[in-house]
Amino acid sequence: MQGTRIMSQNRKDCFGVLDNVFPMGDEGLREIVPECFQCPDRKECLQTALQTKEGFQLRSEALDRSSSGGLVGRVKRWSDKKALSKRQKEQKSEC
Repeated sequence: MQGTRIMSQNRKDCFGVLDNVFPMGDEGLREIVPECFQCPDRKECLQTALQTKEGFQLRSEALDRSSSGGLVGRVKRWSDKKALSKRQKEQKSEC
């Protein structure tokens, strides 16, 4: 428990902020900031950013853009969106 507290105190201000660590690039696509490649917390940071409200919205939009691929594809996309929505609701209830 104490190790977790120490780790969180040493993190940069940008930790887990989607628009800072995975901003929209000039071509309208999200890009990882080059400085993040050197950061030891980059994986956890990006994962944390995807657990935010903006992260859930990003993943939902990505599912909307994906091709349906027939009936099976539509059912899979629906299932993925439902699971994403459920995780978002669970996270809200934890806060």
